[in-house]
Amino acid sequence: MSQPTFPQIDPPLTREGSLNEIIASIAMEELSLSHILNAEGEKLQYVLGTLPGLDGAVALEEVIQVNQSVQDTLSSIVEQQMVLSAKLGAALSAPTAPGPAGPTGATGPTGPAQGVTGPTGATGATGATGATGATGAAGPDGAAGLTGATGPAGAAGVDGAAGATGPTGPDGVDGATGATGPTGPDGAAGAVGVTGPAGADGATGATGPTGAAGADGVTGPIGATGPTGAAGPNPTATAGFAANTQGSSVLVALGGSPIPLPNAQLLSPDITANAGNTVFTVASAGTYLISYHVNTTLSLLMGTRLVINGANNTASTIAPVVSTSSFENQIKVALPANSTITLQMYPATLAGTAVLVGGGAGASLTIIRLEEAGAVAGSGSEHDTDVEIDDD
Repeated sequence: MSQPTFPQIDPPLTREGSLNEIIASIAMEELSLSHILNAEGEKLQYVLGTLPGLDGAVALEEVIQVNQSVQDTLSSIVEQQMVLSAKLGAALSAPTAPGPAGPTGATGPTGPAQGVTGPTGATGATGATGATGATGAAGPDGAAGLTGATGPAGAAGVDGAAGATGPTGPDGVDGATGATGPTGPDGAAGAVGVTGPAGADGATGATGPTGAAGADGVTGPIGATGPTGAAGPNPTATAGFAANTQGSSVLVALGGSPIPLPNAQLLSPDITANAGNTVFTVASAGTYLISYHVNTTLSLLMGTRLVINGANNTASTIAPVVSTSSFENQIKVALPANSTITLQMYPATLAGTAVLVGGGAGASLTIIRLEEAGAVAGSGSEHDTDVEIDDD
């Protein structure tokens, strides 16, 4: 089999020229496909009678055969169209090899600042609208089927006869009344005692004479006023309050974490706070009323308590039994001098984060001395301290 030969092209085609020829061949194939589509459309119009040429109506089987032929042709055209689309995309995306740069031409003279605007061309006439094809005639509706006859209703059954009522049975015989038991004999009446004689009234004694009133004694001189005693101690002079109103997040560890109380502090001189505002030191010994409140943004399975002198105070503890967002408690406790107090939060099982309510009382602590220390001033153990929870 001989190899194909190609005619000599003069002048030879460049790369750009070859791409242009490929695009032109694609356009010619598209044009030929459009003619084929037009021919297939006219074939259908001819068979359906919208184009002249047929003397009579075409059978339904022939219309179906022509329609199948047109459908097969359209499928082939769609496949060819996909091939042409791929060829066109490849030709348009083919890189163009740049040729060598030519010599720079001489700079032309500068034109006028603004050229004269040419006249606007006239608008071309609008083409005539093509005629609308005729609408095919609608086929006749099929005849409606006959309605079936309604079957006869069945006869109603005869009611059964009512059964006879049975006779009423006789009343039962009343049972005999039991005999009444004998009445017991009355007891003998006791004898009435003899009334004793009334005693004689005693004689009224004579009234003695009224004694003469004694003379009033001389009023003694008023004694000198004694000196005023020294003022007793004021137990309520020792008091403190601190809160957290900034909505802090507290990372609650397994062993418990202190709650900082940096806001709204009002502390007497003998109550001081550390740098983190978590430990409050009470310098004066005595009996104190301590209360606290903790409010979180979410319900948590956590507890709260007071840590006094490094030990967890049991009476102040709210154990984590159920999830809650509000904790409050109040205790009365005897404290030695220089005692430390910390409000603490601790988890039930796992560590977590508690977010205090912001813009309000997220947490607060109140310390009030009720009385000075007596014999318990040196006691620092919770076992030696009477602790009670106030009813409020």
